[in-house]
Amino acid sequence: MTGEAVELLRDIWTDAGCNPEALQRIAMTGADPVLPSVFKVGTAASAIIGATGLAASELWRLRTGRTQDVSLTMRAAAAAFRSERYLSVDGAPPADLWSPIAGFYKTGDDGWIQLHTNFPHHRDGVLTVLGCEEDRDAVQKAILGWDGQALEDALAAAGMCAGMVRSPAEWQAHPQAEAIAELPLFEIDKIGDSEPEPFGEGDRPLSGIRALDLTRVIAGPVCGRTMTEHGATVMRIAGPHLPSIGPLVIDSGRGKLSAHLDLRREEDTERLRDLARDADIFIQGYRPGTIAGRGFSPEALAELRPGIVCVTLCAYSHVGPWADRRGFDSLVQSVSGIAYEGGRAAGIDGPKHLPAQALDHATGYLAAFGAMVALARRATEGGSYLVRVSLAQTGRWIDGLGRVDGMDHPDMKLDEVGDLIQQSDTAFGRVSHVAPAAQLSETPAYWASPAVPLGTHPPAWPAGT
Repeated sequence: MTGEAVELLRDIWTDAGCNPEALQRIAMTGADPVLPSVFKVGTAASAIIGATGLAASELWRLRTGRTQDVSLTMRAAAAAFRSERYLSVDGAPPADLWSPIAGFYKTGDDGWIQLHTNFPHHRDGVLTVLGCEEDRDAVQKAILGWDGQALEDALAAAGMCAGMVRSPAEWQAHPQAEAIAELPLFEIDKIGDSEPEPFGEGDRPLSGIRALDLTRVIAGPVCGRTMTEHGATVMRIAGPHLPSIGPLVIDSGRGKLSAHLDLRREEDTERLRDLARDADIFIQGYRPGTIAGRGFSPEALAELRPGIVCVTLCAYSHVGPWADRRGFDSLVQSVSGIAYEGGRAAGIDGPKHLPAQALDHATGYLAAFGAMVALARRATEGGSYLVRVSLAQTGRWIDGLGRVDGMDHPDMKLDEVGDLIQQSDTAFGRVSHVAPAAQLSETPAYWASPAVPLGTHPPAWPAGT
C-alpha cells in the first residue's frame, strides 16, 4: 500500500490501538484533487472511510475467525462525503437545504459573518437580534451596522448560530483554538468495567448490535447510517417537536428504524432508559452536558447498561470557552480559517466553503469507527466506553493535511457519478442515493431497508434484533 491516504489511515488505525496486521488487507486507490479545492478533501475521505471499512472487517474476524479484504477508491469516498448533494427523489433534486437568508454577509468593520438559519427558530431568532424582515437586502443592511465580533457575540448570547469569518492566524490566536490544539482527532476511553461480550452468530459484522441514534443534520446521522450498512439495528430517536431537514432525513435514514420520543415528558425519558438497557451503542449530538441533564450522561448510561458504548459529537469540542456554543460544519469552516482561505484560493472577494460538508461527514465516519473499535475492545476485554469527536477537531485535522493545486479541478457532477448511485423505493418516492464507498469482500456493505419518515416505528426494539 502506498499513498498519503494510506499513511493517514495507518496513523488513525495505530492511534486507536487496532490490529496492525489488518492494514495489509485494504487496497485504496486515487489521489487528490478529486474536487475543486486546495484542501485535501478526497485524501481525508479515503483515510477515514477506509478506517471504518477496515474496522468492520475486524469485527467480522472477531466474530468468525475469518479475514476479508477491503477496497476503496478516492472518487467513491469523495462522493460519500457529499452524499446529500447527489440525492434525488422521483428523479428530481430535493428542496434547497439552505434558508433564503443563510450565508455570508459583509459586516460594518469590513469583515464577513456567516448566518446559519436553516431551522425556523434559528431564522426567527437571528431576525429578532437584527431587527429586520426576512429579506437578504434587509439583513445585509442591518449587519452593516454591526462589527463582526459584536454581532457574533450577540447572536451566540441569544442562542443563535453564526460565525465571524476569521483568517487562519486569527483562529490560531483564539482561545477556543488554543483549547483544542492538544486534543487528538478522536478519543476512545474506557469509562466502566463489565464482562467481555464476544460476538455471537450473525451474517454481517454488526449483526445483533443495537444502536440508539439521538442526532440530527449530518454528522451524527452519518455515524448511525454507517453502522446500518454493516448490519447493526439502528433506531433514530427524534423529538416530535424538533425541526428537521427533510432531504437529510432521507439521505441519512437508510437502514434505520425511526421513533418519536419527547424527552420533556418523564414517561418518554423512562422509555429511552428502557431502550438503552437493551442497547449496545448510544449516539448523541447535543451540546456538552445537555443530554446529561436528562439523566443520560456516559457515566449514567454505563451504570444503567454496563458494556454500553457512548458516542458523543459536538461542534467545538468538550473543552474551551465555546464548548457550549451551537455550531454546524459550515460555521466551523468560517470561524477556523478554512472558508477564508477557500475564498482567497478561488480569487473571490469573500469567503468560500469546501466543496463538501467534509467536517460533518468525516466526524460521522470517525464516530462510527470509534464505536466499532470500542465494540472490539468490549468483546475481548469487556468494559463500557466513551467515543468523543467534534467538528472543530476534525477541521483542525483536515487543515493540517496540507494543500493541493486543485482549485480549478472539475467538480463531480451528478451525471458523472452514475456508477456510484443506487435506488430504493421509499415512502418519499423513488430515491436515488450514493452507495456505500468501502467494499468488503465477504460481507458487502448495504442497507437492508429504505429511509422512512421520522416517527414511523414504535419506540421498542423489534423481536429478533
